[in-house]
Amino acid sequence: MMALMKDWRLIVSIVLAHVLLYMTFSDRDIFWYLYTAANLFFISFAIISEKIDDKQKTRSYLKYGVLSGLLLYAVFFIGHLLLPILPFSLEKQVASIYRWYSPQFSWHYVVLILVFIPGEELFWRGFVQKRLSIYFNDLTAIIASSALYASIFLYSDKLIWVLAAFMAGLFWGSLYVWKRSIPMLIISHLVFDVLLIVLLPLF
Repeated sequence: MMALMKDWRLIVSIVLAHVLLYMTFSDRDIFWYLYTAANLFFISFAIISEKIDDKQKTRSYLKYGVLSGLLLYAVFFIGHLLLPILPFSLEKQVASIYRWYSPQFSWHYVVLILVFIPGEELFWRGFVQKRLSIYFNDLTAIIASSALYASIFLYSDKLIWVLAAFMAGLFWGSLYVWKRSIPMLIISHLVFDVLLIVLLPLF
């Protein structure tokens, strides 16, 4: 634990992530601008700090990336069917997230694909989880990094977003431990987001 507390790169990056996301969610009108900036920071910090893991051949990471993205969407689809029986008005929260944060302009789709998705995977799995795995076993690192990933969405004031990020973090974190391929995670995340946000939104 003492060694972890001395890992200033990890500590500072998480603090900065919270500062950036607090600012990002402070005004819905600037969300797409600031979240783009936040993920550019994530990409830069991750690339500077850690080697990008790519231990799968192209055909392998494409196959597992696409299949895992489809699987995660299926899990979320089933979860969406259960929302009406759950407390805390979670169904209304999902509707408001789609209403307030869905892409509206062509550049939104571009940064979603080229900045948001790579930024989240490079930073939260390729840097944070990888760094935590130095100090903890894989299971603990997956849970801790997923909790940290979910925590930045507390500023959205949407419990469902926090829960969704945590579940997605557990899924992608487990894939990362299994295959050690950031490109595979990016493909998985891309397939999931395109289905969830563009092709088959849940609201």
